[in-house]
Amino acid sequence: MKSKQDIKREYKERPKPAGVFQVKNTENGKVLLGSSLNLEGPLNSHKFMLQIGRHRNAALQKEWNTFGPEKFVFEVLEVVKVKDDPNFNLIDELTLLEQIWIEKLQPFGERGYNTEPKIRQA
Repeated sequence: MKSKQDIKREYKERPKPAGVFQVKNTENGKVLLGSSLNLEGPLNSHKFMLQIGRHRNAALQKEWNTFGPEKFVFEVLEVVKVKDDPNFNLIDELTLLEQIWIEKLQPFGERGYNTEPKIRQA
């Protein structure tokens, strides 16, 4: 049987998925588009900040409060496919995915909660 320490170490050592995610308001279709080199962190963080009423995006927080949590979905849109290639660059690949999804969803103004074209989070 694995010890707690082994389980923790394996958890920390496993590759973390990098990619693009969205927080989507199913009531009006507006989205907050984001990306990260570790997708699990920001999705949990957005959900937590909205739940405690302290999200830094005022428009998103206001609509969360108005429509309720059940009207929002948190989803990974695409994960960077890591290639076994010496020239593979995770950050470049993520940047490309960001551009594709920004172009596709245009998450600004009436269509979304993003206020600037930079969507990457830690």
